[in-house]
Amino acid sequence: MPITPATTTHSPSNGTADAILLELVDENGVTIGTAEKLAAHQPPGQLHRAFSVFLFDEQGRLLLQQRALGKYHSPGVWSNTCCGHPYPGEAPFAAAARRTFEELGVSPSLLAEAGTVRYNHPDPASGLVEQEYNHLFIGMVQSALHPDPEEVGETAFVTPAELAERHAKDTFSAWFMTVLDSARPAIRELTGPSAGW
Repeated sequence: MPITPATTTHSPSNGTADAILLELVDENGVTIGTAEKLAAHQPPGQLHRAFSVFLFDEQGRLLLQQRALGKYHSPGVWSNTCCGHPYPGEAPFAAAARRTFEELGVSPSLLAEAGTVRYNHPDPASGLVEQEYNHLFIGMVQSALHPDPEEVGETAFVTPAELAERHAKDTFSAWFMTVLDSARPAIRELTGPSAGW
């Protein structure tokens, strides 16, 4: 796995790791400052920039990931292909491509913007709040996955019908349906009418 700022932990002699900063934004997505990652997710939450990626295979099936059990936020739940936060000053597109490779070991094909969505989703299990201005991206996955076990528990490719079944019985991230519904117009354009999205 490549060493990048997202995967490198700096441990000074006192044993603490460097803080990960997020980009705070206003309601129009304009940058207004930064905040430490965990602090930004404490209730009531600070509005910050995020991204969500939806990748599909050649059959038009959506790649889901189950978040690793060791994650501090929403561990063990199913969600979209990849999601995260750009570093301050990092383009959302670059962050989406970077994190998809870091988490799943693949570089997306045809990665394209699919709009933005703003939401406020408290997570009852952790008590954290997702107060996000989220940049959406869609694309294709055309090579074998190599998930990082510290980030990803399992993966699955699903049709819309299989997603509906899984969503009825498994736990999904609080933001999943919001970002999926917001990305649907672009997803339909990418996958075509026969895929059923």
